[in-house]
Amino acid sequence: MKVAEVMRTKVKTVAPEATVGEAVVSLADGHVSALPVVDDVGALLGVLSTSDILTAVAEADGTDERGKVFGETLVRDLMTPRVITIEPDADVEEAAKQMLYLEVHRLFVTDGGKLVGVISQTDVVGAVATAKL
Repeated sequence: MKVAEVMRTKVKTVAPEATVGEAVVSLADGHVSALPVVDDVGALLGVLSTSDILTAVAEADGTDERGKVFGETLVRDLMTPRVITIEPDADVEEAAKQMLYLEVHRLFVTDGGKLVGVISQTDVVGAVATAKL
């Protein structure tokens, strides 16, 4: 089975110029723990996770500095630029192995450098549970 058959194609994204506060709203609205950061043409630039945000807040000194993380810090300043990706025609087994060995919960699916979907551990488990895999 191919990644394209299991991946989700409706992926919430965030622009690198968005504030961390705006990203938090998108994270909460989408019930996700990470957002791919994309440019105007859909090229994947990085990923912003709740862990990135929590680390920045924990490292901030005092209430004012923590507030600045949400109101003044841009996504591009906190995002992880190295994103683990996979192609849509890769086998789901390969995606599962990458998630396991790299200890990540999701892989962003790209085609020609453009984001086309996401596959998560939950998607793989769902495929196994419904006997698709």
